[in-house]
Amino acid sequence: MLANYFPILIFVLVGFAAGVLFISLGLLLGPNRPYKMKQEPFECGFEAFENARMKFDVRYYLVAILFILFDLEVAFMVPWAVVFKELGAYGFWSMMVFLLILVIGFVYEWKKGALEWE
Repeated sequence: MLANYFPILIFVLVGFAAGVLFISLGLLLGPNRPYKMKQEPFECGFEAFENARMKFDVRYYLVAILFILFDLEVAFMVPWAVVFKELGAYGFWSMMVFLLILVIGFVYEWKKGALEWE
């Protein structure tokens, strides 16, 4: 039984080794030219103009919820589509319930005005 998981173990080890190798090469061979302006905190290319604990507009959170909503939708729909024929009617209706929940979240975002850009 464990022999079935050996290729997965090899895949994880090779991926981990590649990640460590590339990060190490970047740290060792990459340029390191620090200067004062690089060390300063900034937001989106601008200097920080307020305290980090300032209040954010609720639209930032609504956009984050919207991103998670569609990101999860794709993450669950791709494997479902691959095995769609084997799942049958139960799998179909389970996904329809899942999509209904996502549509309710989308309508909530729409009604709150998260899709309107100024």
